[in-house]
Order: sequence, then C-alpha cells, then structure tokens
Amino acid sequence: MSETILIPQLAVIVAAAQIVGRIFRAIGQPPVIGEMLAGILLGPSLLGWIAPEASSALFPPESIPSLGALSQVGLVLFLFVIGLRHDPATLRGHGRTAVAVSIASLAVPFALGVWLAFALHEPLSGGAAGVTELALFLGTAMSITAFPVLARIVFDRDLLGTAVGALALVCAAVNDVVGWLLMASVLLVIGAGGGSPWLVVLGTVVYAAFVLIAGRRGLGFLARSAQAQQTVTPRLFALVSIIVLVSAALTDRLGVHPLFGAFLAGVAMPKDPAFVRELAKRLEDVTVVVLLPTFFVVSGLRTQVGVLDRADMWLYFAAVLAVAVVGKIGGTAIAARVTGKTWREGTALGVLVNTRGLVELVLLNIGFEAGLITPALFTMMVLMAITTTFIATPLFDLIYSPRRREGTPS
Repeated sequence: MSETILIPQLAVIVAAAQIVGRIFRAIGQPPVIGEMLAGILLGPSLLGWIAPEASSALFPPESIPSLGALSQVGLVLFLFVIGLRHDPATLRGHGRTAVAVSIASLAVPFALGVWLAFALHEPLSGGAAGVTELALFLGTAMSITAFPVLARIVFDRDLLGTAVGALALVCAAVNDVVGWLLMASVLLVIGAGGGSPWLVVLGTVVYAAFVLIAGRRGLGFLARSAQAQQTVTPRLFALVSIIVLVSAALTDRLGVHPLFGAFLAGVAMPKDPAFVRELAKRLEDVTVVVLLPTFFVVSGLRTQVGVLDRADMWLYFAAVLAVAVVGKIGGTAIAARVTGKTWREGTALGVLVNTRGLVELVLLNIGFEAGLITPALFTMMVLMAITTTFIATPLFDLIYSPRRREGTPS
C-alpha cells in the first residue's frame, strides 16, 4: 500500500510546492518559503482540518515511513550541496568585523535560547527531555542561519559586492559549520547515537579532521578529471555519489547523524568553480524540485497548529519568536556597530542572518525524532522559522534599500 501510494503523493507534493513557491516568488519572497508553507498546508493544519478523509487517504500512517526515507535521501544530497558550495577560503581575510559579528550572531541567540528553555521547560517539555538537553537544543536552534536562503537574497538584491553582503555570507557560512557542530554535540549529550559519548566525540573529531585535511587533498583528482573530460561524466558523478553516501553512513555509524557526514563530504570536495557549478546543478534539479518538498510535507505532517489552542500557547510562541528575532538582529547589530559599521548596516546584516528557513527545519526534525521537543514546541519552532524567513526580504528592503544606502550614515 505505502509503495503504490508514493507516486501520487509525490505528484501532489511537487505540484503544491511549485504552485505555492511561484506565488511567493511573485510577491518578492524566496520560493523556498512557499514550499515550506505548502508542506504545512498538506498536513493536519489545513488539509487534515478541512478534508480529513482526503488527508488520511493521501497520507495514510503506513505510508509515512516511505515518505520519510525518501526525504532523508533528499536531505543528505542537499546538505552535500550546501557543503559543496561552502568554500572555507571565504572565511579568511574579512577582519575583526566578520569575526565579531559571526561570534555575536551565534552567541547572543544561543544564550537567549538557553534562557528560554529554562523558562518554557515546565509548561512545554511534557517530559520529552531534561532541561539541560532542551537548553542545548533551543540554543542551537536559535543560532541557526539558513545559508542557501540568505545567499539567494544577497544575490537577488545585488549585494555580492557590498560590505553588508560579504559579511552576511561569511557569518552565514560560520553559522552553518558551527550549527552542525552544535547539533552533533547535542546528539552526543543525549546519547541519540548510542555507545560511549567520549568514543563518539573522538571518532567524529578524527573522521572530520581526516575528511577536511587528507580528504580534501585526495579528492582533488575529481576536479582534474572533470577538467580533462570538460564535463562531470556519469562515471564521475556516480563516484561522487558513492563518496557522499559512504560519508553519511559513517557519521551515522559513529552516532552523530548522516547529514553531518554529507555536509563534510561537500566541504571536502574540490572548489573549482566549473566543477562545483556543474555538480551542484545536477543534484539540485532533482533534490530541490522533488525530494526536498517531501521533507517539507513530513515536517508539515508533524506540525499541528491546532495544538496552539489556548492564549498562553500563543504567548509562548510570541516569546519564541521574540527571542529568535531579538537575539539574531540585536546581537549582530551591536557587534557590527562596535566594530565601526553604522546602525543601519548592522541592523540590515542582522535581518539577513535572522533567516532560518530549511536548515532550521532539518534541525527541528532531528530534535523531534530524538525526543527533545514536543509536538507543540515543534509547531512553534516551525512557525518561527517560516516567520523569520518571511520577514527577512521586506525588512531588509525597508532598512537597506538602494535609496537608503545612498543616504547619510546613522
């Protein structure tokens, strides 16, 4: 049953993601926000509410594991692409502003997330996790920046050659790397992978060092082969795919998460522009259009806006959103101002790194599957991720439009 229904499920998922994504693109928003929202609309928050019979027929409980497995494949490939597009060389040579802003955009929201966990543990934990585990998880979740969404905003707004655009990309790249390291640490603390935490830490550190040092040197032949053939051949593409899947399987075996291994494999790949561009395009065509929307639906099936059925639940959500926005924008703006930027530049930079998007959803699903957060808190965090991503473009245009860029510094 689950196998036969997977094909119509995919047809509906891809169609919904494309339709809602195009609507959001038409109003000047990144399409990924519409795709995320489409996943929620296909879940119990809308389809399951207005047409429960149709919802249960389209997404019967026995079909969810197959859908989830497919979404995991999409995430592994997508995290590889993020790592592939991340060049560690971009983190060098950006001076004290980049260092200060990167640290502040991580540390301030992390600290506020920890505080929020202690405040919300009693009413929202439901015994799902201890306060220490919840604090580490919420701190990490508040620190996340969605590098792909931010990069698209920077590109669309023609900011690649500006100080704010360059700083935003550097901060997001640092956030990506540190965010996954923090998530790996959280999983080690709760023992999600089983085994001795210290052995897991040691194994992960050794493996990461091997991949990023020896692996980067050893994989250089991939780019040279692509240059010699003037393309990424099917055989070369197959070899890259094997490397990604083996790396993901190894980190899963170590007890961290397969996504971490996929990301490491991407970072270790050669950074020849033509090689990166062609390899990413081949993967993104299928991953972004077909596989990632399945992940949004799996997230949407877990998101139940109906559980926020009391005034106090919406107050808790307001607190989650306020901590997320104030931590990122406030911490970033203050650090930028201290290092010589204007308040306008600092606030605009904070708005950009406040985008959370898909990367946040990945983190939330890991936390949900590990038993760290309840359905209510999961729903609040998903709504926070969508809201912070949605407000990024209009807020940035309001603060840092071309007309305001040419104005006097504030």
